Amino acid sequence: QVQLMESGGGLVQPGGSLRLSCAASGIILRRLTMDWYRQAPGKERELVATIKSGDTTNYVDFVKGRFTISRDNARNTVYLQMNSLKPEDTAVYYCNVALGRNNYWGQGTQVTVSS
Repeated sequence: QVQLMESGGGLVQPGGSLRLSCAASGIILRRLTMDWYRQAPGKERELVATIKSGDTTNYVDFVKGRFTISRDNARNTVYLQMNSLKPEDTAVYYCNVALGRNNYWGQGTQVTVSS
């Protein structure tokens, strides 16, 4: 059974940093493309960052230079390092993996950026 569990969210002041973790069970992440998404209140879920099977990374424009996606194969975990956080980064952050026709999501972790 595939399970993803996000952690690391919290309340941070503008300009601060957080590192989100996505721990996986039931799958081996190192060969998989993994995504981080986020969903702000009243908005649709949106893609934030991707790490592909060869560890190539992609970011949406609004996080480029501030967020870094990475993976630790020994821990079977994907991370999202978020720096220079802004109030508009406030959202629930989810990790995602697509396996064939199945799309797996974690339960999400809340990130709130506020002074």
